[in-house]
Amino acid sequence: MQPVFFRNSQHHTRELTILSQVAAALNREVDLQRALNTALVSIVELFALKTGWIFLLDEQGKFYTAATLHLPPALADHPRRMGGTCYCLDSFEDGEMAGADNIDAIICSRLKDLKMGTEGLRYHASIPLYAQDKPLGVLNVASPDWRKISRADLRLLHTVGDLMSMAIQRTRLFRQSAELGAIEERNRLARDIHDTLAQGLSAIILQLETADAHLETSSPPNNDVHVALQKALALARENLAEARCSVQDLRATPLEGKTLAQALRELLSAHAADTAAKTQLEVIGSAPPISVRVEIGLYRIAQEALTNIQRHTQAQQVDVQLILTPERVRLVIEDDGRGFDVYHIPVGHYGLLGIRERARLLNGRVDIASTPGTGTIIEVTVPLDRAE
Repeated sequence: MQPVFFRNSQHHTRELTILSQVAAALNREVDLQRALNTALVSIVELFALKTGWIFLLDEQGKFYTAATLHLPPALADHPRRMGGTCYCLDSFEDGEMAGADNIDAIICSRLKDLKMGTEGLRYHASIPLYAQDKPLGVLNVASPDWRKISRADLRLLHTVGDLMSMAIQRTRLFRQSAELGAIEERNRLARDIHDTLAQGLSAIILQLETADAHLETSSPPNNDVHVALQKALALARENLAEARCSVQDLRATPLEGKTLAQALRELLSAHAADTAAKTQLEVIGSAPPISVRVEIGLYRIAQEALTNIQRHTQAQQVDVQLILTPERVRLVIEDDGRGFDVYHIPVGHYGLLGIRERARLLNGRVDIASTPGTGTIIEVTVPLDRAE
């Protein structure tokens, strides 16, 4: 038998190793998503567990799925099951999960009634996450061959939770600073476009109008030159309108003070008022706060899709799904309108090109399903990479 001091020394060495590796993983990242994913990998490996997931509170005090690792198919393939509340989240909100004494193996209320796709998972340990007295969320870790966690490991998990809480606060502050910088940059770009491109096009239009006026008074009139000037004027005016739209898009903040779901709901209400079509929005799952760039991009895609529906489809029903997971967001827009041949996009459907371009800028993809007479489904999938 090993001496007590030797066993204690081994135990302390293991604790220090775990805390050091978790702290190093968290300190390497300034992006919250990557920090949480990295920490989950370290925790699961170091404690010889199978899986883990993290719920955090957003600014409105609602829980969202911040990160997951090796979820069983019953949860990974069904984002709806990771949304909403559960036993451990209710306990956390009720203040019944305040410290290490409250960390224990509990039956997961998301899995207990499922028979298929659970991979043997039934129990998990819940670790509360606090920044001083401010509640942040819950870390859950699990293994199919669940065994009782020692008091020492429970205390260690609680310390790991404290490290994660500090990292969450730090990365959130960093993100707020980055988003403020992005807003300032967009405003600068808007000013530059207005002060250079828009004003330059206005000056060109003025010169073309002057030249056209002189041409009309000349003798004999030159019809070819007149036609060329009119085309140049039309092109310049069109580009000026696009430049002004770009300035408006850069300065506009359609989501200011709203979630993406709230903004989409208002967009659908406006569409219903304009067209008398029935509309429905369904939000499935939960995800970390989406970056401003991705939210605005998805909002503009929905806006473009609804404009297309109003102009071309004569749809009576428009259904939108916003499907959220920690890895990606999917926006599905379905209408019961006239439809079209996706291999031969009709002339004038420039909105579809705009949707594809906006998705490409978000590193996403667009899938369109439609046939004449059966309506259209547009599905946009965007990865939630918050590195920007």
